[in-house]
Amino acid sequence: MSVQTIADQDRGFFGQPRVLANLFGVELWERFSFYGMQGILLIYLYFGAAQGGLGISQATATSIVGAYGGTVYLSTVIGAWLADRMWGAERILFVSAVVVMAGHIALATVPGLTGVAVGLILIALGSGGVKATATSIVGTLYAPGDERRDAGFSLFYLGINLGALVGPLLTGLLQKDVGFHYGFGVAAVGMAIGLFQYALGRRRLSDAAGAVANPLPARQRPWVFAAAITVAVVVALLAFTGIITAASLSNVVVVLSIVVSIAYFWLILASRRITPVERRRVVAFIPMFIASAAFWSLYQQQFTVVTIYSAERLDRNLFGWQMPIAWVQSINPVFIIILSGVFAALWTRLGPRQPGTPVKFALGTIVMGVAFLLFLPFAGSGPNSVPLLGLSGIILVFTFAELLLSPVGLSLSTKLAPEVFRTQMVALFFLSVALGTALSGTLASYYSPDREVPYFGILGAIAIAIGAIVWALNPPLRRLMGGVR
Repeated sequence: MSVQTIADQDRGFFGQPRVLANLFGVELWERFSFYGMQGILLIYLYFGAAQGGLGISQATATSIVGAYGGTVYLSTVIGAWLADRMWGAERILFVSAVVVMAGHIALATVPGLTGVAVGLILIALGSGGVKATATSIVGTLYAPGDERRDAGFSLFYLGINLGALVGPLLTGLLQKDVGFHYGFGVAAVGMAIGLFQYALGRRRLSDAAGAVANPLPARQRPWVFAAAITVAVVVALLAFTGIITAASLSNVVVVLSIVVSIAYFWLILASRRITPVERRRVVAFIPMFIASAAFWSLYQQQFTVVTIYSAERLDRNLFGWQMPIAWVQSINPVFIIILSGVFAALWTRLGPRQPGTPVKFALGTIVMGVAFLLFLPFAGSGPNSVPLLGLSGIILVFTFAELLLSPVGLSLSTKLAPEVFRTQMVALFFLSVALGTALSGTLASYYSPDREVPYFGILGAIAIAIGAIVWALNPPLRRLMGGVR
């Protein structure tokens, strides 16, 4: 019996290959730990000692959170490169999950900023590795033409959103009732559960999951290790000498993301190995890269400004019980779970009549700007007075924007990619997320309750303007894209 026939007959997990359950589980628990920790991270940094926090300034705290989030997406580039050139996706996934767990343990057990520094560095590097490899491994479970592929990916992404939903609920409750470190601890336990169940099923993965697509020649490996060590030493020296500070971390990641993005675009556009049609498609990607960065700079403020807003401006009283701050982070996953199928059905029904990708990017950015403008009616109200239903409505608009832009971003990067630069184009999309996420930390330093009108008004207007420009560029972009929708 052929390998393909065996794969076709394996329907042990809701009609899908049984090993999908292991990947579903590791991604669910990784997202549980990731979003659970992130739901309480910012308030841990800026809450006072009496509340169990570290008592640093809000501006510095948001800089750390923004830099951490941006580094996660920068790390996907590293994870993908290590998988393609050195050790294979499956091994990188397993090692990355171990690194994530170690990071959560550090946050839970090591006190003060030392635990924050060690924990966030490990989690950022590990999460980037998981994000870079898990999706590609799912793809190896299906033979070409297997009609179960789309349904399998739908199940996989359901795991992501279930983890994102449950994580903040549990860590937020533990943080509120027994303390921050218990919240960080349950994130570590969740990652350990995911890692254990994944390890039990590793042997059922195909050889393709562990294959090294483009092995790095042995003679080049010492140079790679030397470069990595040099970078680590330089960063450590810059931090030790005070050139890089906690308050400037998000700015550093913003600059790094911009430099790496420009380098990637230059590398691709200057290459003699791409055709004129492919070069035009890369040029078409530039305005959408900018729109994506603008979108994520607002959307990722769920973990910076919206967290502060939830702590200081939101009425969290539910029938006499004070809702944990982190629970607000579970609102978006609920909407995603409900609406993702609706959007998929809508695009399927519209078929060739659905908007092209530039218009979807434009709409996503515009709707995100509108979401920020919706904060304005609540500006000037007293502390802890904004109704939960009002903030939930704003987050619903966040979700509409996300579903317009985020699902098509990676797809677009693969469709516009030159044949010899497929991985780099996917990395470019992740770099737009890294840039936007780091910017969310930098921008959040300008937020305060007495500056809500200019803050939300200006950022919302800028996002709408960027979206409008991309929409106006739709006809020339479509021509540059050469038939790609």
